[in-house]
Amino acid sequence: MELHKLDNDLTVAPQITVDDVAEAAKAGFRTLVSNRPDHEGEDQPSTDDIAEAARQHGMEWIYLPVQSGNITDEDVQAFTPVLQDAPKPILAFCRTGTRCSTLWALSKARKDNIDKLLQTARAEGYDLSKHRERMLGLASQIRD
Repeated sequence: MELHKLDNDLTVAPQITVDDVAEAAKAGFRTLVSNRPDHEGEDQPSTDDIAEAARQHGMEWIYLPVQSGNITDEDVQAFTPVLQDAPKPILAFCRTGTRCSTLWALSKARKDNIDKLLQTARAEGYDLSKHRERMLGLASQIRD
């Protein structure tokens, strides 16, 4: 399982398998979040199987599917309370981890330093620079 730690609360990963859930639980993750819609790819494990494995290992399961390349404001609004309220640490996954990383950066843009968020994501292999203007827009909403 390939892990990319974005902060103390959230780590993201490309698609995980049912077997990876036991490894995630053993590593101490308390919440598992899927940001990948079911049936997005033929090689994708069943969401229901991963959810059941998460429950069997005592993890909270959150299914918050997001369409690749189309993260809406509603998606960000749904993800933000997950970061705030879900038992931590959280492991979120999608096909590559990019959607999870983008949701994280957009969710934190209102309060955190945008350049630092982008730098952190880049250091973990995710170039989110195309979202910088959107992040600045989110940050200005809270400051107005």
